[in-house]
Amino acid sequence: MSYIPFPDISPEIFSIELGGFTLALRWYALAYIVGLIAGWKMIERMLRRPALWNGPATMRPELVENLLTWVIFGVILGGRMGYVLFYQPSAFLANPSHIVRVWEGGMSFHGGFLGVMIGGLWFARREKIAPLALGDLMAVVAPIGIFLGRIANFINAELWGRATTMPWGVAFPGEAAQSCAIVDICARHPSQLYEALLEGLILFAVLVYLVWRKGWLQRQGAIMGVFLAGYGLARFLVEFVRQPDSQFVTDGNPLGLALQLGGYGLTMGQILSLPMIAVGLWLIRRS
Repeated sequence: MSYIPFPDISPEIFSIELGGFTLALRWYALAYIVGLIAGWKMIERMLRRPALWNGPATMRPELVENLLTWVIFGVILGGRMGYVLFYQPSAFLANPSHIVRVWEGGMSFHGGFLGVMIGGLWFARREKIAPLALGDLMAVVAPIGIFLGRIANFINAELWGRATTMPWGVAFPGEAAQSCAIVDICARHPSQLYEALLEGLILFAVLVYLVWRKGWLQRQGAIMGVFLAGYGLARFLVEFVRQPDSQFVTDGNPLGLALQLGGYGLTMGQILSLPMIAVGLWLIRRS
C-alpha cells in the first residue's frame, strides 16, 4: 500500500512562557486573522470600483471596518455555539463550563455562517444598507477564510476523512491512526484539503470571475446565492469521504436521529448543507 506520511508541522507557530502562563499562536488562529483582514481589504477594493456596480456602491468603504467587528463576533460566537448545538449538545450540557474553551477546538462552519448572517443583518439595518447587496460582498470574500481554515484543520490533524487505500491517502497521527480494518497502516482521505480546494480556491475563483467579468454585483443576491449553493454542494459531496460525526445519534440530536432511522444515512454536515443549496438556488433564480 502506498500512502503519504503526515507532515511534521506543529499546530503552534510559536509559544512564549510568561510567568507560568504559555502564550501561543496557532495556525488555526492565524487562519482566522489573515482571512478576516484579507476579506476586509478586498471588500474595500470592490467598493472603490464603480464599474462593478454600474452605479452607486452598496456602502461607503469607510464602513467596512465597522462591519469587520460584527463579522468577528459572528464567526466566533456563532461558530462555537453551532458546534455545541449541532454536534455535541449532551456533552456540553453535562459540562457547561467547557463551552468557553474554544482553545481546545470545536467550531462549526454552519454556526459561524449563521452568526455572520445575523451580525450582517443587524449592521445593514443600522446603516440602512440593502441586506442582499451586503451579503454579496461578504460572500465573495468568505472562501478566503474557508480555504485558510481548512488548511489549518489539516495541520491540526482534525476533521480527517474515511479510511482509504488510494495512493494519496494520508497517515494522520493520533486517533485517526487507529486500525481502519483495511490495512496495518491507517491512511485516510485528506478531506480537509478536498474542502480547501472546492469550498476555497475553486469557489473563490468562480465568484471573482462573476464579479469582475460578468458584473454580478449588479444583481442583488446572485453572488450570495452562488456562494451558498456552491459551498453546500461541495460540502455535501466531501462528506461522503469525510469521517462521519459519531455524536449524531449518541448525543440524541432529533433531526440527525430521524434521518438515520429513516434510512437516509446523512451526516450532520450534509443535513446542514441542504438548506444552503436550496436557498442559494432560490436567490440565483430570484436575482
